[in-house]
Amino acid sequence: MISIKVPPLGESIVEATISRWLKKEGDVVAQNEALVELETDKITVEVPAFKAGVLTKHTHEEGDVVQVGDELGQIDENASKAVASAAVASVAASGNAAPAEPQTKPTPAPSPLAPASASAPASAPKTSPAVRRIAAEERIDPATVVGSARRGRVTKGDMLAAVSAAPSPATSPAPVSAQRSPATAPAAPTPPAATNGRETRERMTTRRKRIAEHLLESQHATAHLTTFNEVDMTAVSAVRERLRDRIEKEHGVKLTYMPFFAKAAALALKAYPTVNAQIEGDSIVYKHYVNLGVAVAVENGLVVPVVKDADRMNMLDFSRALTAVAKRARDGALTMDDLTGGSFTITNGGVFGSLVSTPILNYPQVAILGLHKIQDRPMAIAGKVEIRPMMYLALSYDHRLVDGQQAVLFLVRVKELIEDPAAMLVE
Repeated sequence: MISIKVPPLGESIVEATISRWLKKEGDVVAQNEALVELETDKITVEVPAFKAGVLTKHTHEEGDVVQVGDELGQIDENASKAVASAAVASVAASGNAAPAEPQTKPTPAPSPLAPASASAPASAPKTSPAVRRIAAEERIDPATVVGSARRGRVTKGDMLAAVSAAPSPATSPAPVSAQRSPATAPAAPTPPAATNGRETRERMTTRRKRIAEHLLESQHATAHLTTFNEVDMTAVSAVRERLRDRIEKEHGVKLTYMPFFAKAAALALKAYPTVNAQIEGDSIVYKHYVNLGVAVAVENGLVVPVVKDADRMNMLDFSRALTAVAKRARDGALTMDDLTGGSFTITNGGVFGSLVSTPILNYPQVAILGLHKIQDRPMAIAGKVEIRPMMYLALSYDHRLVDGQQAVLFLVRVKELIEDPAAMLVE
């Protein structure tokens, strides 16, 4: 009997929540086949079978919190041999039966609306937890969906597009037996407990608990302060509009505002290195690199993947790196390396319509830059009132290390570079 245990989960992670069992008790599993998904505060981890066999036991169920090293279940490696022998015996028995009537009619072509074969080809691309979750909830086989990622890999976006394109129940009703029979209906997630229909109560996931603990730790362990400024986005918007189509056509990269702010922040951090430093005990660690974390909203919370050595990249390289890591975040495919080592963070609440906010430090970093919604406002320009696209910037910082003067000058430097983007080319 082989014990399935919670593997090491990465830096400082000691526990996880069982989000989903991929195999039921009694299922035959192949070596390296994924058995269960574990959700941590940072990533979703799949635990594989180290040997082929039969999954005989779930020691813990979905929703349970487990520690590194805890037993998750058991595999009987000898049972698979018995199953294989039974299969051989079944084939032999069927061989002694009367031969089947030879086929004289051509096999009809499958209907376009018929579901795909249950047995996917061995070379089918691996799918992410998010894709499998949508497939289970919407009853869509990922093998029938055209993937847009490399090697035809199906992404969450591909699945959502397939859901939108699928015929509604009104046009393609399922048989009554399929609608009502619990034996054929896919297992649905257990709904949260209800109280008189007016309240619901559900257990916090490990990720949500860790996010809460991390934010409280940041507030309690730092002297948290925020300074504000506003930036005229006219020049950057003009450059972006002029180059956006050409860059996307020639380089396959969408030019957003984030690369401009990443470049400006990297140059400002070079001028004010304390903003990129870190406190360790009674020492200050100055970092001569910029590992830039960018907050990304995903379906079950907020993650901050890190673009390493962002200060050494041009805007196109940064765009490619950010696009790749953000896609892994949304597909649930981030690794621990994607989430560790950050020295400074940018968060953009403007994509959700936020006009101004005070971002919380991504501890143990000592500063975070908050971007906000671009909004046309009347501004006094050379003695005249003009309508300009303006954005509020917010820099939250740890006042134990970063003085107010440094914070303000850092933010002013970012403002200067954004309002004159050509200056970033000569720095």
